This record gives sequence, structure tokens and C-alpha cells, in this order.
Amino acid sequence: MADPRFFQKAGPFTVGDLAEAAEAELASGAPADRLIQDVAPLEAAGPDHVSFLDNKKYLDAFATSAAGVCIVHPAFADRAPAGMALLLSKSPYRSYALVAQLFYPSPRAAGGVAPSASVDSSAVIDPEARIEAGAVVGAGARIAAGAVIRPNAVIGAGVEIGEDTEVGACASLSHCLIGRRVRIYPGVRIGQDGFGFAMDPRGHLKVPQLGRVIVEDDVEIGANATIDRGAGPDTVIGRGCMIDNLVQIGHNVEIGAGSVLVAQSGIAGSSKLGDFVVLAAQAGIAGHLKVGSGVRIGGQSGVMRDVDPGQEVIGSPAVPVRQFWRQYARFSKLSDEKGR
Repeated sequence: MADPRFFQKAGPFTVGDLAEAAEAELASGAPADRLIQDVAPLEAAGPDHVSFLDNKKYLDAFATSAAGVCIVHPAFADRAPAGMALLLSKSPYRSYALVAQLFYPSPRAAGGVAPSASVDSSAVIDPEARIEAGAVVGAGARIAAGAVIRPNAVIGAGVEIGEDTEVGACASLSHCLIGRRVRIYPGVRIGQDGFGFAMDPRGHLKVPQLGRVIVEDDVEIGANATIDRGAGPDTVIGRGCMIDNLVQIGHNVEIGAGSVLVAQSGIAGSSKLGDFVVLAAQAGIAGHLKVGSGVRIGGQSGVMRDVDPGQEVIGSPAVPVRQFWRQYARFSKLSDEKGR
């Protein structure tokens, strides 16, 4: 049901094809050879669509949906309406993502350099890479096969862009090495000077920022995010990280694999995050801290000390979740007592 002006659809696919793509189990009685035309939300889906249920808040919509096929956790299978074929998955949203990718694969752009692009003669551009109108590629830069540089993006001298990576319109990259299958959205800034000064009453003195930014494979960097290069050590973004719009990452920061940084969150210089850390929106981490793997940080929290692996923290200063809610309850009680 996506607008065909913007999205190219593949298919149709059989229910059996969808089960295989979704890594799901075909429920008993489901017609494996039935053709499905598209994906759709529960409320809008019809007999030729596949939908999904991932949140029990939508059980009523699931129970009345006209979708021909639905991806659902086995625990909710008995709520399905009559005639709906089920794909049983313990991770329905992940399974839906796989199915949606099947119907809407990312198109691979044809290689070539637009006449209005400015590419230095010493840059190395793979013939299967695409450089679009107004883009600038500096001296010694290397752009690998399948990479796409969108209009008016700037790739600085010596920058390396890995295979199948996309750099969005008007982004600017310098002093960085970018891995494979990275998605860099419009307006992103990578590799600019870190915020490094020697503070002094006679005037603040700029400290040369001599490091790089290393972005590993399969990272996504949202629109207008900024990642400063290191002062000496590198700034490192681990494999598979998902970085939302308007995120700020300071110099020398290291972020482990699979971490998620939600909109307007920020990390000050030289802090180190483990694998699969989650920063909710507008959370901030002070400089020179260590945040362990698996930590979850609540929205608008301010982290001012190290956080051990696996903790969930919230508040400013951030404390463990249970402690935060105990404190909140006490403050509320004191406020009520004062009011009386």
C-alpha cells in the first residue's frame, strides 16, 4: 500500500514464500500456495495483504482485521479471525521487517558520475558506484562498488566509503573511514573537529584533533546527526549501531556493536559504551565515563557516573530505575503532605 511514486514493489509472493522469508512457521491449515500482493497495517489490510501483530494493544484490530495473512506470536494465534492464514513467529516485528524487505527491496543504483559532480582526479571511484549531481569528492578519497553519494554531499580528502553505503544529500564527511552497507542520512556531519580546548584565563587554546572517525558495517546515522573525530585516538561507531536524527557524538567516543541512540541524545568526549546500549530520546552522557553492555538509559536522563553492564537507569542524575521510582514516590508523598 506504499505510494508507487516513491516505492517500487516486488512480488506477488506465496504464503509459503513469506513464511520462509519471515523465518516463521506456517500455521496448520494455511494455504502455502496462496498469492499475496503487498504488506498493510491491520486496519487497512485486505485478503491480498500480509500484516503483523507485535503489540497486544492491537489485539482488537487483529481480531477484526481482513488481512489474508498475519505474522503473530503463537500466544495470540487463537484471537485470529476465521479465514486468516497465520505465520507464527516469536519475534513478529522482526519477521515483518524481513517480509517488508522482500516486497520492497532497496534498489541498487546504476553506477556513474553526474556531469555536475566535482571529483578530484586522484579519487578512486568504483565503476559501480554512483556520484550524483553537485556532489564533491576530494583528493585520494575511495568510493567502493554499490556506494551512492547523493546530491551536494561532500566527501573529504582521503575518506573511504565501503560497498553499498549511501551518503545522503548535503551530508559532509571528512577524516573518516566508513564501512559497508552504512546508511548516512541527509545533513549528517562526520569527522569535523572535536570540541577540544585548553581553557586558560589568557584565552582558550584550540587543541589539534588528530584522530579519525571509524564507522563499522551496517550502521545507520540519522539526519543532521554529528560525529566528531578523535583528538588522537579515534571515534568509533560499532557494527550495527542505529543512530537517530539530531544525535551528537563527541570526540574519542567509542560505541559498541548494536547500540541504539534515539533522537537528540548526546555523548560527551572520551566516553565508552558497550554493546547493545540504548539511549532514549534526549538522554545525555557526560565525558570520560564507561557504560556497560546492555545498559538502557531513559529519556532525558543525565548520566554522570559509570554504569555497570545490564542496568536500567533514568533521571538526572541517572540512577537505577527502581531507585528513581522510590525517590519519586517519596517526593510526591512529601509534596502531598505539605499541601495538606
